[in-house]
Amino acid sequence: MKKTIGIAGWSGSGKTTLVENLIKIFKNKYKLQVCTIKHAHKSFEIDKKGKDSYRFSKAGSDQVIISSSSQWAVINQSNDKEKDLNFLLKNTISADIVLVEGWKYSHIKKIEVYREEVNKEFLYKSDDNIVAIALENTSIKIYKDIFKLDLNNYSSIAEFIIKNNFELKNDQY
Repeated sequence: MKKTIGIAGWSGSGKTTLVENLIKIFKNKYKLQVCTIKHAHKSFEIDKKGKDSYRFSKAGSDQVIISSSSQWAVINQSNDKEKDLNFLLKNTISADIVLVEGWKYSHIKKIEVYREEVNKEFLYKSDDNIVAIALENTSIKIYKDIFKLDLNNYSSIAEFIIKNNFELKNDQY
């Protein structure tokens, strides 16, 4: 079974930087296969306007597969209905660890990324799936029995993930 952990927080809190650094650590230090699922708001494009794959999608292809000697990608049209996280988790590649960025209201175990300057409420207060909070100022008082992690110490956050059981069972999808 693969480990699945969410990285949740408000915009500007540092989720992407944390995920990027965790990927590097999991690949280089732990030699793991990593899958990353990113939640995007509304419409997004992964290919540049004018490229063949873009043109095929715009022409109405339900699925476009792009392949080269160094990478490949699949683009599926969703017909204005976003796929839920459970569907996406069922369809991930075989990986040792899945990092889910976004989906702050999902029912998977998550690490909250918090920065005081974002000036938003803590998510952990209303989410029992948050198992840890990563912050720059670890002296901030947390009123819940969850782990506090140093947001700037990526290695310790990676180690926390490795040491804990964040595996989803098939019935959790």
